Amino acid sequence: MNEQQGFVIWMTGLSGAGKTTIALEMLRQLDGRNLKLERLDGDVVRESLTADLGFSAEDRRKNIERITFVAKLLSRNGVGCVCSFISPYQAVRDHVRENTTNFMEVFVDAPLEVVIDRDVKGLYEKALAGEIPNFTGISDPFEAPQNPDIHLHTDQETVEESARIIIDELERRGLIPVVELA
Repeated sequence: MNEQQGFVIWMTGLSGAGKTTIALEMLRQLDGRNLKLERLDGDVVRESLTADLGFSAEDRRKNIERITFVAKLLSRNGVGCVCSFISPYQAVRDHVRENTTNFMEVFVDAPLEVVIDRDVKGLYEKALAGEIPNFTGISDPFEAPQNPDIHLHTDQETVEESARIIIDELERRGLIPVVELA
């Protein structure tokens, strides 16, 4: 493999499922491999690129549309793009797949009771009390991927194991070079 191919790792799942944590661990494990990688994360992107959008279905669609454009540019120019977004609608995720290079949908899955227990921001408590409208998994739907490329179960795997599963698949597909572990 002479030149890195671009790719998009699209992590979808409920708030608190572990998307950001796994993305950061994956990048940590890949550090030192001389790869071109960028991380796009829901909270970070909402502070800058999509700060003007709310959480209605239409605004969520626009949010992912803008992110898709960035991921498309990065991936077609040989950059591995690690994306962490709730992205609750399958049609929207399918749109990302159709418009980016070497797309892999990763379902970061944890039961609702587990993500509620993990919730350090208190968002689920507020959503259950009706204080946050359009909250995915409570008052707004989450369409779980029916055929994700990778299905992680973060209530059963360590963060390190989940990240390694993604890296192993990238290596298997020839998107990053295989590194023999000592």
